[in-house]
Amino acid sequence: MRPEIDCDVLVIGGGIVGLATAYAITRAAPGTRVTVLEKEPGPARHQTGRNSGVVHSGIYYRPGSLKARYAVRGATEMIKFCAEYGIAHAVTGKLIVATERAELPRLHALVQRGRENGIAVRELGAAQIAEYEPQVRGLAAIHVGTTGICDYGEVARRLAEASGADIRYGARVVRVDRRPSRGVAVLTAAGDVVRGRVLVNCAGLYCDEIARLTGDDPGMRIVPFRGEYYELARPELVCGLVYPVPDPAFPFLGVHLTRGIHDEVHVGPNAVPALAREGYDWATVRPRELGGTLGWPGSWAIARRHWRYGAGELRRSLSKKAFTTAVQRLLPAVTEADLRPTAAGVRAQAVLRDGTLVDDFLIQESVHAVHVLNAPSPAATASLPIGREVARRALAALTAADTR
Repeated sequence: MRPEIDCDVLVIGGGIVGLATAYAITRAAPGTRVTVLEKEPGPARHQTGRNSGVVHSGIYYRPGSLKARYAVRGATEMIKFCAEYGIAHAVTGKLIVATERAELPRLHALVQRGRENGIAVRELGAAQIAEYEPQVRGLAAIHVGTTGICDYGEVARRLAEASGADIRYGARVVRVDRRPSRGVAVLTAAGDVVRGRVLVNCAGLYCDEIARLTGDDPGMRIVPFRGEYYELARPELVCGLVYPVPDPAFPFLGVHLTRGIHDEVHVGPNAVPALAREGYDWATVRPRELGGTLGWPGSWAIARRHWRYGAGELRRSLSKKAFTTAVQRLLPAVTEADLRPTAAGVRAQAVLRDGTLVDDFLIQESVHAVHVLNAPSPAATASLPIGREVARRALAALTAADTR
């Protein structure tokens, strides 16, 4: 190895995808030196550590898509990983419930999609819903038995330990220099320089910015959407996981009820534009980041195309009564007093210039670099197979670098 190189693969981002990539590299190619740079003081502080902990079955995703393939495979692998490392988890199953006649064709389409993706699905009539959820009401439902829950924060920590990588926390990247014959050199805010032969960008909410620092045009921008949650004061109202029938025009699953690994029940999320990439409430505003969002043509295209949907989300964000009404469609017994605000999350949604919401995982390659540019839910579920795919590309880039 050349003396000026600190590592073979330099991973930016210590969320679950970045750590799964480091884990996969060191297993596929023992002896490969991997360094992970994470700007926070610990792993999984943003998307990974702020989701509802669901191990998704893969029923929602287009057959043949990366989401479908990786979620189905990843759900099995995630449960196995949790069992191997003693991480709290459970295979609970979930209900997807139609509450209006207009939703019945979409529910049936989900049955077909689930079967195409190799997922066992049980169709339920209105009376059968009570077998699983006595307090839930609907016209029809489907039960997906392979859905589960786990502690993704703990998964990330175990991936970090098991990878054997050099993981540096508090290392925010401010500059990337790439030279075709010498790999990449990264400067952190603390003034440290780290040199690697190949860079892997798993920066989540900032992945487009890292791509541009590298000198690449990702052709998209991250538009942050905040997911607002409540916790149910009467968790006994819900036995497991209950979801509405999603709107196929959006990559969001709608307000749902999730009993977590510690028996708490989360209600949400409500999806609204965030005023910062880490905008976990309305009070957090970062003018530069907000200006970047407003300056991207795709943001305005989304607003024009989906303003009615967005207006409903905003109303539920600003009115607890409106949010409660949405929940009552599934759970009539819930009241405003039952809903207690809890931590929000922010989804790093890739948006193209024409306003297209990127629906699948998006991975791009360039000289000495691999960029993960869209990895929202079910990325945590699918993190192990995603990590292997990114690792494969990074190792191929190492081989290519050796021939230059």
